[in-house]
Amino acid sequence: MITSISAQKLFTGSAWLTEVVIAFENGKIISIDKLGYDANNSMPLVVPALIDLQIYGAENKLLSEFPEADTIEKTYKYCLAGGAAYFQPTIASQSHEIILKTIDAVKAYKAAGGKGCMGLHIEGPWINVSKKGAHQADIIHAPTYEEVAEIIQYAEGNIGMITIAPEVVDKEIIDLIQKNNIVISAGHTAASYEIATQFLNNGITVGTHLYNAMSGLQHRAPGMVGALFNHPTAMCSLVADGYHVDFAAIKIAKKIMGDRLFCITDAVATTTTGLYQHHLVGDKYESEGILSGSALTQLKSVHNLVDHVGVELGEAIRMCSLYPAKVMQQKDIKGSIEIGGKADLLCLSADRQIIKMILA
Repeated sequence: MITSISAQKLFTGSAWLTEVVIAFENGKIISIDKLGYDANNSMPLVVPALIDLQIYGAENKLLSEFPEADTIEKTYKYCLAGGAAYFQPTIASQSHEIILKTIDAVKAYKAAGGKGCMGLHIEGPWINVSKKGAHQADIIHAPTYEEVAEIIQYAEGNIGMITIAPEVVDKEIIDLIQKNNIVISAGHTAASYEIATQFLNNGITVGTHLYNAMSGLQHRAPGMVGALFNHPTAMCSLVADGYHVDFAAIKIAKKIMGDRLFCITDAVATTTTGLYQHHLVGDKYESEGILSGSALTQLKSVHNLVDHVGVELGEAIRMCSLYPAKVMQQKDIKGSIEIGGKADLLCLSADRQIIKMILA
């Protein structure tokens, strides 16, 4: 059955169109045309559904503390409420046992028909303890080949991304991860500019939360931040809540990195047990007095980029849809609206509030 929706303004991911009709059938877009536009029943704004590559839980359930399909389902609903149709449930540095249990949770979620999950994002424990942030120091370590191989084999393709400090992981392990089509992101790293550039030139093409928990830009030591700034193709995520990164620093990074910069929420949930006990302080989370996660949704990221950083709306949407999709390179998730593509549409009011979502 063919279904259609009229849009006063449509952002495809590459261009703005006005007064058009998007028709779709069986979850696929079959036409985008002006013919049949209904001004009386049109959506003010239609844009691609958003994508969040780093989120830890929702509704008082942190995935690493509650490694269950229900936690991922609650996280998905949180994402939908914030305009994101696709997400990577994420765990901070954890034990081998917990990593396997979270993989089980992802498998169970998908087996039960759960939607939107692009795979597990494992952030640590293979990071640099000097840049641990809110991660637990006694969990952090350099991995063995056997350890990583076991996790990858157990996952059976259900890991989407692993954040590592490349300076503490052997090259053969990095090669193993990449050969299994898992995206490696460099984060929680003390790598020098030279070492970071070497890794960015050799297959690690993404960084985790720019500025946060990485060697900073100093005039005699440009660090990981400088390496990301200067690299021609490396991309990096960023938490656009104004706490993790000052809005002025986001503006600077955006001018330098352009379409290589994308947003994650890094959102956590209130948790009172386990290694990571996050507490909401205002509109951010802290753990043991340290900034530990955001209370963002991806739509709030869009608002902040437009309202506080001065990013044009279409580009802000790309930073939360098209660019994350480019990082992951998963065949059917494009972060755009195009004929033949999936009908994952976010319908917004003129002031960028959610009216509804249409999902393939």
